[in-house]
This record gives sequence, structure tokens and C-alpha cells, in this order.
Amino acid sequence: MTETVVALVINELVQLIVHESKLLKGVHREVVDIKDELDSIQCFLKDADKGDLQDDVKMWVKQVREVAYHIEDVIDEYVLHEAQRCHHQQSFIAFLHKIGRLLKKLKPQHDIATKIQDIKLSVREIKERSERYGFSSSKQGSSGSATNVTWHDPRVGSLFMEEDEVVGIEYTRDELASWLVGGESKRSVISVVGMGGIGKTTLVRKVYENELLKRHFDCRVWITVSQSYNVQKILMSMVNQIYHEEIIALGQIDMTDEITLISQLRKCLQQKKYVVVFDDVWKTEFWEIVKHSLPCSDKGSRIIITTRSELIGVSCKESLTDTVHKLQPLPQEKAWELFCRKAFQTEFQRCCPSELMRLSMEIVKKCEGLPLAIVAVGGLLSTKEKVPSEWKKLHDSLSYELECNPHLTSVTKILSLSYHDLPCYLKSCYLYFGIFPEDYSISGARLVWLWVAEGFITRKKGKPLEDVAEEFLMELIHRNLVQVSFGELDYEMHEKYRIHDLLHEIILSKAHELNLCQVLDADDTTSHGKSRCLSIHDATENVFESSEYSRVRSIFLFNITELPRSFIVKLFQKFKLLKVLDFEDAPIDYLPQEVGNLFHLKSLGLRRTKVKILPKSVGRLQNLQTLNVMETEVRELPTEIFRLYKLRQILAHSHDFEIKSSFYSIKGVKLHEGVGCFKDLQMLTLIEANHHGVGLFKELEKLSQLRKLGISNMTAERGRALCAAIQNMVHLKVLIVASISEDEIVDLESISSPPPFLKHIYLRGRLKKLPNWIRELQNLVTLILFFSSLKEYPLSYVQALPNLITLSVNHAYDGEQLHFEKGSFRRLKRLTLRDMKKLKMVEMEKGSLPSLEQLEIGPCLQMKEVPSGIQHLESLKLIDFYEMQREFVLRMQPDGGKDYWKVQKVTTIRLRYRIKGERYQIYKLSDSDLLEHLQG
Repeated sequence: MTETVVALVINELVQLIVHESKLLKGVHREVVDIKDELDSIQCFLKDADKGDLQDDVKMWVKQVREVAYHIEDVIDEYVLHEAQRCHHQQSFIAFLHKIGRLLKKLKPQHDIATKIQDIKLSVREIKERSERYGFSSSKQGSSGSATNVTWHDPRVGSLFMEEDEVVGIEYTRDELASWLVGGESKRSVISVVGMGGIGKTTLVRKVYENELLKRHFDCRVWITVSQSYNVQKILMSMVNQIYHEEIIALGQIDMTDEITLISQLRKCLQQKKYVVVFDDVWKTEFWEIVKHSLPCSDKGSRIIITTRSELIGVSCKESLTDTVHKLQPLPQEKAWELFCRKAFQTEFQRCCPSELMRLSMEIVKKCEGLPLAIVAVGGLLSTKEKVPSEWKKLHDSLSYELECNPHLTSVTKILSLSYHDLPCYLKSCYLYFGIFPEDYSISGARLVWLWVAEGFITRKKGKPLEDVAEEFLMELIHRNLVQVSFGELDYEMHEKYRIHDLLHEIILSKAHELNLCQVLDADDTTSHGKSRCLSIHDATENVFESSEYSRVRSIFLFNITELPRSFIVKLFQKFKLLKVLDFEDAPIDYLPQEVGNLFHLKSLGLRRTKVKILPKSVGRLQNLQTLNVMETEVRELPTEIFRLYKLRQILAHSHDFEIKSSFYSIKGVKLHEGVGCFKDLQMLTLIEANHHGVGLFKELEKLSQLRKLGISNMTAERGRALCAAIQNMVHLKVLIVASISEDEIVDLESISSPPPFLKHIYLRGRLKKLPNWIRELQNLVTLILFFSSLKEYPLSYVQALPNLITLSVNHAYDGEQLHFEKGSFRRLKRLTLRDMKKLKMVEMEKGSLPSLEQLEIGPCLQMKEVPSGIQHLESLKLIDFYEMQREFVLRMQPDGGKDYWKVQKVTTIRLRYRIKGERYQIYKLSDSDLLEHLQG
């Protein structure tokens, strides 16, 4: 993390040196010297910025971080001063007082020069201190004090789990055992992948120790690899385990030579049926080396690899017989069973007393199916008195207990290993999740914009910053540190992401320690004044009273029910150097003119606020990259916005964009002609078409870098102009088009060459037919159709698309039947069939929709029976039926319903009926209330 901070500061210094020629004489040279010294220090940090460090090294790393933050403060203060001076010089009144201003100007410049001199001395002292500690640069070798730490692997316990701790993996264990002894005779590899603590080692060890498997193989080898491994020692360990008593015969082998060891292993294993486990692999290059020691014979040999990284699992897959198995968290009932076994292992017949039930369930929920955490927390609670007061203490102070309680520190260490393994460029991105509340899901797009605004993303040749940030997010997902929030995709067509609750506790602690983020809530409103980010949760009174805030660069508000104007005034008075200001969901109804003073501001988030008008002063935010006024009453952006040439996202649409049952116009914003000046614009949604004529579409043609476009109030005659603009947008990934009324046709037929990377399409309005070019979109993930009133059968256009995951057909098809053919929609996970008044029958052939997990149907008043073939959908977990007829529902009832057999294997079935406006009452299949509702 410290290395990241220093890298960001070095980049700012470079920008200052290159672009700011007005520095005081002599200071320019000082800035260059500081930059050079930091370059040198950064090399030491690659070794020093590790997890377990001696106290003197920790102090040194902290000092480096502090001085880096101080440098950033001085740079930003200087740039702000220069920007304000230039702004004042442009006014006539300021011109009359020019002499007075020039005199005042000398002092700030002198102060900055003095600060830079002081910083230079501090940096030199830090550099000299690192040399006294015996650090060496990564380029020269490993460091001294930084690695001279006694460390015990906290994962040893996973190898020796008691039988009562093995819960919920029985099926996977048996499946893995079957794979080991059955299947093809060719040597094959299985990679068991999952986040830390999910039970990979425990699972594989239980299979490895099975007596039947011991007899099945001629020899077995278990190697724990870990983050820092030595290939030579691993090969020696393999030789020793294979030869056992014959080790004396190896006396003449050169055990220090890798090639000799590999040759000896190949020779020995060539005629054997072997099983080798490589537990806890962290790097792809490990397999590239050791695989040469394992001959590909036809003896039925097997190799098992456990890893936290999906990328490593995939890299080990070299033939059709090799597989990757992703281990999932325990389901709720198994998690509860494991918890009770540990928490009540000698009492209550391993059942939870009623007075502890609610607290126990909340604690188990916090563990989110992670066996490591469940066993550790349950084991700790087994030592406590079985009274609610004791258990509540643990529940309320779990983050503290994770750090300090000996029973739980191993959990923290195991989960923290993944953080310490992260490369420098990912650590800040990962810790950023600590800003958001526990169990908070954030859209990928929003996360990407914020990372860019914070300066975490460095440009790669030929790639926009947003694309690099998306790569970083995917890497965190593949490392099983970030989870995709499963469930309904929101109407933005962006998947959302979250982190495990226990990881959130660890991240928050680390982010606080590194001064990256501090959370202020109703119980604690005292800031230590050093954090770069304030995350304010349910607290506004006195939150800015007692601390120095010059370092704060980002402010987020969560769960704020009341926001006094005094809060807003203090915010704009105290925080002059903000880069991110996020008011999403906050109860504010205006934005003061003073917002224009935030020269460094890169991201302004007003989503779901009550703001109606943007002040003209936003035109002074020369560094603004993201402006988000989605779901507000802002209907027109001021002309001053065209001064903001660095804008990359303009996000605006009304709250009416949500999915509802009747048609109405989606309200975007009026944007005066001139939008073509934003050459770097990545996202533009939603703008209203009917206020501009063809001129708007000519402007849109200039936006060749656009990734997301949303346009509303379209009419049929403007379709061709829009198509011409879309064809220029070769990087477009998201397209949202809405007509001005339900009867207005959305004409998109004239796109001859659609954007090749298009992933999400939302079309709202009548279609003569589904555009032909949609079937060419090999990367299409989401297709949402609203009010299309298609006469022609739509499924044949899209059923073969290889990456389609979400299909939503809402009031969009006027036919009576939908037929899903065998082999169609291979990857579709979410299917919505809503508001089709004439639809009578849905048929799903066996072999269709093999990946479908979620299904929504209704209201379909003519449909009398459950879709034929639904029983074949093995992956289906959730069905939502909306306002279906009484006859339809009765056929599904467990007690004698004719269609119950079709849905009996589905985990969750919900029936929704509108009760007030857009609100729905949700019933389960056999609820007595449901039957009463149907009778009514």
C-alpha cells in the first residue's frame, strides 16, 4: 500500500515538473531531487512493505507513507493556489486590486518553498535510515530486517481437522474421490479453487487420507507450496516422499541440481500410478516448472492443486481430462450444523438453546458459509458462558476479536495472506472496499470511476483508464477476494460486487491503520485527521468539529437521514483538496456555489438526491471526470459544463427509468449542442433527443471513445441519424434507446456494422422486428426489451448467442407461444417473461437453457399451466411468478397440484401480487395467506 502511495506521489511530481513552469526559482530543482529520492526509496518498499515486519521496519514504512502524503498535500495546495490566482486575474474587480494581490502572493509562494525544503530533508533522512536497517532494493536481492521474521503458517490446522469439523463437503469429497480412482487412464489434473478459509485443504486432505485411495495408488505425495517456495526444496521433498526407505540409494544423486531432481522423479514415476497434491499454489510459474517432473503416462495418475486463484486453476488445465472445481461456501443449513457442533460440542446435545438462537444465527450469517470462520468462532463460543450477554459481546466486537483474540487471529492471518500477496497496484483498489458499509454491493462501473478518480489506475499503452481498472477488478475476482453479487441485475445493466463480511472487517482495520479510510458513525464522530477518506455512516452532528482535515481527499455519506445546512457549509469550508465527493442517497436538495472552489474534484456523485439545479460554478471544476446526477430532478445541465474538457462520464436519468408495468417516457437531461467537445467521454446517459434535431447526432458521431450511450425521447425519423453515430462508436459496450411514447417505433435497422464489443442492450419502444445485427453480437451479455410489441418470433434471433446471460422480454411479444429448442441459450442464467397478455404456453425442450438459475414469469393472464419442460432445468434455483391466475397457482400446490412435480426441485418459488401501487406482497408456494388471497 505504501509503495502505491509513493508511486502516486511520484506521478504527481512528474506532472508538476513537466507542466508547472511558474515555480519559484530554485524550487524546481528541489522537486526534481525529491522525485529522484522517492524513486530510490520505492525500490526498498517492494521488500519492506510486507505483512509481518519488525517494529523498526514498520515505523520506517509508516514514515515513508506519512512523508508521501505530506508531499501530496503541498503539491495540491500549490496547484489550488495557482488555480485560484488565475481565476481572480480574470475578473475586472481583481484587476483593480492587482498590486495588493501581488504583495499577498509572495507569502504563499514562500511558504511552499519552505515546505519543499523541509520535505527534501525528511526524504533524505528516511533514505539514510533505510540503509542503516540494511534494506536492499528488490533489484539487488531480498531485504534484511524486512524478512528476518519468525513466522508460523496458520494453515497447519487445516491438515488435521477433526471429523466433526467436516460438514457440508461430503458430496464434493465423494465426487473428488471418484475422479481420482475412475475416469480415463491418462494422467490428469484437477484444480480445487476457492477463497482462503473455504476448506480446500481440508477437503483434499480427507480424500488423500482415505484408506481405499491409499491402496489404489503406488505412491502418494503431499507438498505444501505457499507464497514463498523454493523449487529445489519442493523437488527434494517429492523425491524423499516417493523413495521412503530407499532414500539411502539416492546417496549419489546431486540433490542441489533441479534438472537432476526432475530427471530422477520422471524416471521413478514413469511406471507408477501416483497421486500428487500441491496445496496452496500462488503463482502460475510454479506449475510450469514442476509439471516436467510428473510424466504423462497412461497409468491413471492424478494431480491435485489447491489455489485461491482461478487464473492459476485455468493455467494448469492443459487437456480435456483436466478440470477446475470451484469450491462454494457452505449453504446456510450446513453452516448452522457446523456451528452447533463446535459451539455446543459438549452441551445441549449439540443443539442451540432458544435464548441464544437469534444471536447465533446472526453470528453464523456473518461468517457467510466460510468453514474456517465458523469453526473458529464456534470454538471460541464453546468456551463462553451460554448466556445472551456474553454472546452479544462477541457479536458486537467481532472486528476487535479478529485482531486480538488468540482463538481468532489465525482466521485473520489466513484471510490476510491474500491481501499481502496482492501486487502493489491492487492493494489500494482492494482496501477501497472498506469505504462501503458491510454487505454493501457496488456496481462495477461506479467502482471503476472511483478508482480512476482516486488515482489508483495508471495508464497502459493503448488502453483507457477505465479498461485498465476493469482488468484490476477481474483480477481481484479471479483471486476470490471480490464476489459477484448474485441476484437480479439492476436496470443499469451492471453487475454488482461485494466482499465477504469477515474480509470487510480485516480490510477496514488495514485501511484505518494505513490512513486510507476512517469510518465515522453515530457512536464515534472523532476523526484523527490523518485519513485520506472519510466514510460517514449515520452521523452528521459535530462530525467536523474537532480535527484537522487538510488531508482528506474523499468523502462518502451512507445511511444519512438528515443533513443540516450547517453540515454542507462546513464541508465546503474545510475540505479544499477533495477529489471525490459522493452524496449518493443523501437528503440534500441543493448544491452551493462554493462547489466550484473544489479545483481538484474529479468525481461528483449526486445520485438519488433531491438536487434539481446545478450551479454555474461547476464550470470551474476543471479536473472533473465524473458527473453523476442519476435519479435526480436535474433536467438541464448548465452551458458552463462545456468548459470541462476532462469529463469522462456524464450520468443522468430520472428515477422513472426503473422497470414498471406501464409505458411512459424515460426522462433524460437536456444537453445543449456541443457535446462533441468531450473527446475523452466514456459514458453519456441519458440525454433527450427531441430537443436538438439532427445536430445532436452529428455531435455524437465525434464521441468515438464512448463506452455507454443512453438516449431517450427517440422518434422514428431520427433512427437513421442515431445509427450513423453508433457505427462510429467502435468501443461501445452499453446501448440504451427509448422512444418518446409506447406507439413510437425505435428504428435501428440501418446499423450495418454494429460495435463489436457491445455487451448490454436496452430497447424501450416498438420494434417492427428485432434488428438483424443483434444476432452478430458475439459478446452480448444482456438483452432487455420493453414494449416492443413484436409480431415475429424473437427467440430465433438470439438463441445461439454464445455469451448471453440475461434475457428480459417485457410487454415485448404479442404471440401465444414461446418454444425453447434443445441446445438453445447455453449460458443464459436469468430469463424474464413479463406482461405478455396473449401468451398461453411456454415449452422448454430437454437440453435447452442448461445454465438457467433465475426465471421470472407474469403477469400472463392466458397462461393456465406451468411451462412444459421446466423440470429439466437442473440449474434453476429461483422462480418468481407475478400476479398469475388462481388456476395456475393451484396447479403448483404441493398437496395434489397437477404441476407440482415440475417445480418440486426448485429451491425457491415466490409468488408476487401487487398490493399498493408498485409494491408487491411476496408469498411462498404453500402459504395459507396466498390461498386466502387467491380466494379473495
